[in-house]
Amino acid sequence: MLDVRRLRVLQYLATHGTVAAAAQALHLTAPAISQQLAALEREVGLPVVERRGRTLHLTPVGELLVSHAEIVLSHLEAAESDLEAMRGGGRGTVRVTAFASAARALIAPVWKQIMEAEEGTAGSLTLEFIEQEPEGALEALRRRDVDLAVVHGYTVLPRDFPSGCEQTKLFEEPVLLALHPEHARRKGLKPGETVDLARMADDVWLTPGPETSCYEMVQRACGAAGFVPTVRSRSSDYSVLTALVAAGAGAAFLPRITLPDALPGPISLHRLLHPVTRTVYSVSQSGTSRRPDIRYLQELLHQAAEAVVLKQQHI
Repeated sequence: MLDVRRLRVLQYLATHGTVAAAAQALHLTAPAISQQLAALEREVGLPVVERRGRTLHLTPVGELLVSHAEIVLSHLEAAESDLEAMRGGGRGTVRVTAFASAARALIAPVWKQIMEAEEGTAGSLTLEFIEQEPEGALEALRRRDVDLAVVHGYTVLPRDFPSGCEQTKLFEEPVLLALHPEHARRKGLKPGETVDLARMADDVWLTPGPETSCYEMVQRACGAAGFVPTVRSRSSDYSVLTALVAAGAGAAFLPRITLPDALPGPISLHRLLHPVTRTVYSVSQSGTSRRPDIRYLQELLHQAAEAVVLKQQHI
């Protein structure tokens, strides 16, 4: 019978890429990792890794075992979660990652609610948070560096999720075209009027940095409207983009939750004739969503998401 601990070592090697990285993640030594892999090969009777230069790579047999290991480990996670719930589910520490606007709109109010409801109580939930763009967040989740990731995907750029993960939709929001009011008047646009994006082909654009999926969203949305945007300013901080729009520097796409409660100046917001929406998800490793602490955090995130949707209905 295959040893689950050795399967976990193989899966960590596949996830982290090197023996040294897998050893660090598992709190083992590199020789211990090598010994576990050698023992696994003896159990299997076939090589599971092969050396190419100075790096170990999975063989086809190793890749097959990893695909099965992910299923086995997710079931073990689920079993541990169910047992923890039956034992009473003392809440511990949950490591969470999210992109900036979700951190402001979701993580901050959830953190406040936890502090107000559980301060000084035994077994209260502790959060550890790091801000990351969705690609980095999902990689951190895949490597088990975090327990839960809040990520997004666009209608023009759907989000791919790693195998072995469970995702739950938190909410959808519109992507708005933001212009200075004088800019909108020159275009013949009334405040709040829906706009055909093709009318913006000759305008200057303000976008997030090219390393982000939000930048790719702008490129795809404009491409679908028949033009390549002329980009003059880039910032991955949406508060900067909002301030630049208010200064008359150009046009920008702003997902609704990126707008600050107090705008930095006059801005005219418009929905698109062919809407672009952004969907926000919470993602966890398969099986862990039944952990009492993660389940509790998921419930709080859904409550915060409902508040976001309600607020948007009044905009």
